[in-house]
This record gives sequence, structure tokens and C-alpha cells, in this order.
Amino acid sequence: MSPRKTVLNRSERGAATVEFALVAMIFFTVLFSIVDFSYLLFINLTMQHAVREGARYAVTGRADLDPTPDPSNPVQSRYDAAIEEMKESSMGFWDTVAPVVSFKYMSDAGTIVALPANSAGSASEILIISLHCTAATLTPFTRAFFATGNYQFDVSATMRTEAY
Repeated sequence: MSPRKTVLNRSERGAATVEFALVAMIFFTVLFSIVDFSYLLFINLTMQHAVREGARYAVTGRADLDPTPDPSNPVQSRYDAAIEEMKESSMGFWDTVAPVVSFKYMSDAGTIVALPANSAGSASEILIISLHCTAATLTPFTRAFFATGNYQFDVSATMRTEAY
């Protein structure tokens, strides 16, 4: 027995290619969207870890990570050291997301108050460090899901400052 040749009608030629093209567009859109959203969530979790590590560092009163220490201003040094700890813990995403950092504390009345510029608060305060970040998507497939075309997110950590 010899294998039978299948004879295609002229109208069926190229149908598989067209079907593949239609299915491939949907498949690759879903695939790239999964990859893109995974990347954005990884950045979000990494920055959450970084702000938590920065807060842990700030509440201890340490300032030895300050890149430009100023012995006359220990509060500035603690602030700069906390920022440096966040940069080191961000796995290289710090410059990618360009975070806007804010240090706040909770007053005795329970209201949240912004700390003065370059201040990391004082002992026994409840310190709140927040980062507002903007991350670009990897592919154009997911840009349509975000109003600005970029993923914007906020991460924060709240801890009580130790008595130092």
C-alpha cells in the first residue's frame, strides 16, 4: 500500500497559515501580557521589600550607610542612610522606577504628619516611609491597561522608632 496523497482544493490552500496567524496574535498577546504583568508585580514586591528594609534601618537610629555623613546633623544622616539602604535593597530597580520618597510619622492624636525635609523622625515615634514609583512596561501590549502607559504604584512601611 502506498501512502495516499491528500489533494487540497484551491480554496483551502493557505488556510492553515491564516489560522495560525490569527491564533498566534492572540497567543503572543496573552503570553507577553503574562510576562509583562509578572515583571511589574516583581518590581512592586522588590520595592516593597526595599522600603521595609529602609524603615527597619531608619527605626534603629543607625546612620553608618550615609554616603556623605555630617556629624553635626545626625537626623540628616539617618535619613540619607535609610535612603541608601532602600537603594541597596531594591535590586537595581531604584533608578528604574524613580521613586518619590516621603517620611511621615503618626502623632499622639493619631493623625499622620509629614516630617520636615530630610528628617527621619525621633525616638519612639511611629515612622511611615512611602515610595511612589512609576515603572514602564516591557511591551506595548500592556500599555493600554494603564492610563499613563506606565504602571504607577505606592509602597510603604510603618514601624515604631526605637529609643536610641
